[in-house]
This record gives sequence, C-alpha cells and structure tokens, in this order.
Amino acid sequence: MEIRVAKSAGFCFGVSRAVKMTRDLAAEGRRVATLGPLIHNPQCVAELEAMGVVTAGSIDEIPAGYEVVIRSHGVSAAVYEELQKRGLTVHDATCPFVAKIHRIAQRAGEEGRLLLVAGDASHPEVQGIVGHTVGKVRVFADAQELSSILSEQNAQKNPIIVAQTTFQVTKWLESSEIAKKVCTNSEFNDTICSATWTRQEETEKLAKECDLMVVIGGHQSSNTQKLYRVAAKHTRAVTVETADEFLPEWLEGVRVAGITAGASTPASVIEEVYNKMSEAIREEMSFEEMLEQSLQPVSRNKVVRGVVTGITPSEITVDIGAKATGFVHISEMSDDPNAKMEELVKKGDELDLVVIKTNDQEGIVQLSKKRLEARAGQEEVSKACEEGSALEVTITGVNKGGLEAKYKGVNIFIPASQATARRGDDLNVLVKTKQIVKITECSGRRVIGSIRAILNEKSAAARELFWAEAEVGKTYTGTVKSLTNYGAFVDVGGIDGLVHISELSWNRIKHPSEVVSVGDEIEVYIRSLDAENGKVSLGFKKTEDNPWEKLKNEYPIGSVFTAPVVSLTKFGAFVRILPGVDGLVHISEISTDRVEKVQDVLNVGDEVTVKLLDVDWDKKRVSLSMKALLVEASESNDAE
Repeated sequence: MEIRVAKSAGFCFGVSRAVKMTRDLAAEGRRVATLGPLIHNPQCVAELEAMGVVTAGSIDEIPAGYEVVIRSHGVSAAVYEELQKRGLTVHDATCPFVAKIHRIAQRAGEEGRLLLVAGDASHPEVQGIVGHTVGKVRVFADAQELSSILSEQNAQKNPIIVAQTTFQVTKWLESSEIAKKVCTNSEFNDTICSATWTRQEETEKLAKECDLMVVIGGHQSSNTQKLYRVAAKHTRAVTVETADEFLPEWLEGVRVAGITAGASTPASVIEEVYNKMSEAIREEMSFEEMLEQSLQPVSRNKVVRGVVTGITPSEITVDIGAKATGFVHISEMSDDPNAKMEELVKKGDELDLVVIKTNDQEGIVQLSKKRLEARAGQEEVSKACEEGSALEVTITGVNKGGLEAKYKGVNIFIPASQATARRGDDLNVLVKTKQIVKITECSGRRVIGSIRAILNEKSAAARELFWAEAEVGKTYTGTVKSLTNYGAFVDVGGIDGLVHISELSWNRIKHPSEVVSVGDEIEVYIRSLDAENGKVSLGFKKTEDNPWEKLKNEYPIGSVFTAPVVSLTKFGAFVRILPGVDGLVHISEISTDRVEKVQDVLNVGDEVTVKLLDVDWDKKRVSLSMKALLVEASESNDAE
C-alpha cells in the first residue's frame, strides 16, 4: 500500500505568522492572552497554554496586566476601538490577506455600496469582515443564496463582493458567474488566499488518485471541513485531529491512501498520522508472512531489521533473525571520523540495515547502516525530483563549476548559476552550511540541485505578501539594491521599488550616489503603486527635511544673518541661506550708493550680512538686502 501526502498540507502563512508571534512573546516572558483560540488546533493551543498563554473568549476575560494577540482571523473595527479605549497593548497577527478584505469592507461603507461576503456567517473571520463596514452587508454561503439576495427588488446593481479567505473555490467560481450575469457593475475581489486555493486543488487531484483520503485538522476548523468536502466528492474520506483518532481498519482494501491537512495543522501532527498509518501497514503482515520472510536466505543488498546484542569500539553484533550473525563496522555506521560506537547505539536498539557481504561457511553477515541511509536518501532525492519538492542539504565544498553538497549520503551538485540569487556572489561562504535546495535533475548518480529556485519561490511569496499589504503612504525599511542615473532601486520585501533621483534629496544632485550607496538600509514610503505592471514608486525625502520648511521655521521676516555669495548676475547676487535655498540681493539693495556693476562690489565666496525682506512661497523666491542694514546703522548714528 502507498501513502501520498499533499505538498501544501499544513500551516499557511497567516497561521504560521500568528503562532510564531505568540510563541516569541511568551518566550520573552511577556504575559499574553489571545482573543479567542489562536488557531483551530487544540493541541497547538494547549502547547501555547503550557507556555503561559491565556485564551480569552472576550475582552472582558483578558486578565489584568496581559497583552493581547489578535489572531489571524482578525476582529471587527469595534473590537479595535474597545481595546484602544481600555489602553491594552495589542499585537496584531491578523493575516495580511484578511486585513486587505477589511480595507475593502471599510471602503464599501464609505462609498455607500452593498457589501456581499462569501463565507460562513458564524465564522470569526467573516464576523470581523462584516464589522469593518458601516453600510449594508449580506453574507452568502453559496451561489443559490447569492442569487436569492441579488433577485431582491432592493438589491443594488453595483455591490462590492469579497470572499472569506478559506471559502471553497468551486463555490466561489459558481457565485462569480451568477454575479457577473445579474450585476453588470459589480466589483469582484478575488480574496481567497492563494494557499487555500492551492490546497483545495491539490486535495481534489489527490482524492481522484486514492482509495482513502485522511484530512487532518481541528474538527471545528472551517478550512478542514472544506477540504473534507472536496475530497469526499471523489473518494472515501475521513477527518482526524490527532494520530490517536486514526483507526487502522480504515486501511482495509486500500491500495493508495492520501493525506491532506488544514491551514491550522502543525507539521508534527501530519508526521504523527503518517507514521501511524505506516505502522498499521506493517502490522497487517500475517504470522505466516513474517515466518516466510525470516526463512528467506540473506543475500547481498537485502534490507534486514536487527537487534543490537553486543558493542565494541570498532563494531556491533546484531541479531537479524537468521542462522547467521550480523556485524556492523563503525565505518558503516557513520561518516563522522570522531564517532564513538557506544554513543551511536545501545544494546536492544532496533536498526534497519542493508547486507553488504555474506559468509555462509562462517555464518557471518556484514551489514551497513550508512549505505541503507544513502539508499533511502537516493529514494528521497528521486521523489523530491519528481515532485519538485525541497530538501535540506549540507554544503561540503566548492569546485570550478559550483557547489558540492550531501543529503543522507547522496552527492548533489549545485551549479554556480543556481547557487545564489545573483551571479558573482562568493560561494565559499556557503561551505559547511545547511541550505534548502530544489532537486532539478536526478539521473543515476547525477543529481543536480538549485538554491536559486528556492530563493525565487521565497521572493514570489514575499511579492505576493507585499501586494496584499501595500498601500500608498506606508513606510518600509528597505535595502538599496542598485543605482542608476535616474534613481535608486530599493528592496522593500521581495519588491524592488524606485526612488527617483528627484525624491532622494531636496537639493539638486547629479547622481544618486551622492545620497545613498548599494547596501544602505533606508526608510522609504510608497508614493504610488502600479499593481498591473508590478511597479512601485518610493519616496525618501521627509517633510521635516524640506529646506523651505526650515526657512519658514528658522528665518522669520526681518531676520539678519551672515551667508556666502554663491553667484553673481547683472541684476544682483545670490546668497546661500540654507542648502537648497538661495536668496537674491537685488543690485539696488547692495549699497546706499549707486552700484553700476555687481562685480565691482561683490565676489563669489564673500561672506555678507543681509536682512530677510520677503519670501514668495509659491514661486520659491527670497528677497534679501544689505542696504537696509546700512540705512538702519546710519539712522542709529544720526539719533546719537
């Protein structure tokens, strides 16, 4: 019997983010309460409670002195207001995709449009969405219910339509077709989380190939129930919350079993269920089958299970249930030259081993643990290649073509072009590190991997998250990636946005390198977004750094100060007041005497004392005078 596991089973991004945030807060010693169960997984919630995290059913149940974590489902605007009113410290773990729906709901209310929400009206996520609009809102569970709402005489013709992030994909597609026919001006927002969409598609595909589908997840989880319904359309399906709930008799007559899991299911629970199913398969062997297997001759390359009966520094003896005695030399136990046999195993341990040599006359069988692991590793590598999945490898060296790596005894080559995100990076820094690679080719002993493919997938996920959260005005701490004559490209989390040269400084600059360098971390904000073309325009200049604002605050009309002459013209001299702000001393304001040529009185670089006469803020012109000070000095002398 074969067991197949869906690639995307388990925690989604939003849930993983919420769990990590809560664990980190608890690990820091913070007293934390989650507003409602953090996720629909009692085992994970119990683990957090063991760390001191309290689950509060309402704001009133939050213990005094505790900080609050808002779970990934999000909450209504009214709850945010109440938390703020009570002065509670809030850590918002609302999934970015859910937060985006909140903004759409708020806009629907502001524009006076009907908001239609596809989802379960009793689900916390949907309740939170509904609580972010002040206008009319209706929730529908399927296409039939939507059709009923739209057929009402008072139904608006330009509703805004959104979906719960975990809404069933097929139902959403059916609903969209109806809405497009009835509401020609409707605004459709495809807000189903991409991870949910992928997980449902994988489950449906896998269910068609299996005799049994095991759906793992909290029994109260909407996501789990949707996966169950998707699977049950094509094959026999069951749901379990933990491995203890799995019944071995479910496997009777099953040739291929599939496993999928909801977004709130930890990887550890998936592994436990998989292991229990695997154990159930092994236990199905009858006594006759086991006896027949034990009497089969021990031959080279056969895999056997043995019990450790003796240990010496150089080897162990193993009972393999045959007429021969098994031996495993330490060199066949581990690649580590410093390994000690007594630290690797103890008497009574059960080991899976492969036969490498037999001596029937002496009744001795030489066995290897290392080679069996390499064989298993080869199988895992082959499977990873077929499925396009990732493996964690150890980088062992560098050669002319790229990197050398190992995975459970299997040699893997990573070409230099696939070793880093950018060509030309130093490969030596990766030696003796563990890296996640994607197996791109597996032909016999030739195995090719790619780190770059994984980095690209992470970048794609980061870009998806960026566009889910991005808003004009939002600030980021980004890293300068490259400079051009017209600006600087800054990485703001998977997306390289452009800070135009005019946005780098209030002063005129000839090249971005006058302000920033590649590798600098700078604070930027979004000026404009072009999601269709994937372009982001960023701003770097801050209002408080605007020299004209400084002039307004620091140099009132009538101010007297000394400043350098920076240029001369026929009609006067320009004086540098602040970097980026020059004022004009008109030729008539240079002296009480008539000045024929400015150059006869002033030179570039002269320090002059001037009085601020006037500022035209619209035209950015500043009028200065030297003569006014001379007149004032003369009048003062006459008065004396």
